[in-house]
Amino acid sequence: MPRSSKIETPLVLVNFKAYLEGTGVNALQLAKIAEGVSSETGVSVAVAPQLTDIRMIADQVEIPVYAQHVDAIDAGAYTGHILAEAVKEAGAAGTLINHSERRLKLSEIDDLVRKARSVGLLSVVCTNTAAVSAASAALGPDMVAIEPPELIGTGIAVSKARPEIVTDTVSLIKRIAPQVVVLCGAGITVGEDVKAALKLGTEGVLLASGVVKAKDQKKALMEIATAALEK
Repeated sequence: MPRSSKIETPLVLVNFKAYLEGTGVNALQLAKIAEGVSSETGVSVAVAPQLTDIRMIADQVEIPVYAQHVDAIDAGAYTGHILAEAVKEAGAAGTLINHSERRLKLSEIDDLVRKARSVGLLSVVCTNTAAVSAASAALGPDMVAIEPPELIGTGIAVSKARPEIVTDTVSLIKRIAPQVVVLCGAGITVGEDVKAALKLGTEGVLLASGVVKAKDQKKALMEIATAALEK
């Protein structure tokens, strides 16, 4: 199913990682929850499931679906690699690049941003410092998500624990590439974290366990989405 290349903000992007709660049938159920929350609140909610679940989810929901990773390769003899064209054909609207759990060199990020653009995928480059964010923004991705790796999965939001990283990142990116959308990740688990992130100048959040591993996924995501409207 074709996906729009337009980025609607505030954006809530939920990374399913490789959690069992976000795998297979569970992934589809969570994607449908995300679609329902988006419909109820009017907030743009997108999901990044495992590669094997992209087509199943993209065929059954209207919200944007992102890949968690692609490789900067052209079609050919690359056994075990992930072809951007295949991800696009499966229904993905975009892809994460350089997540802290799939770290890349700057030259590889550059190649992937170009590759994503060439096949019509939106690119979300994950970064860990303001300097890396600025360097990544200069490569022309659609989005940059600042997320210090030491805070990922801790429940301690970077928007509260280290707000200066967020404000410095936003300032640098908007000076270098004002068209790049800035997201905030790492430790985002509750609505207050989202409001704090948006007040610091970001345009959305990238989160994972706070929703995927929540006992009540809809309640958790509804709180996040609702908070995104209360900047």
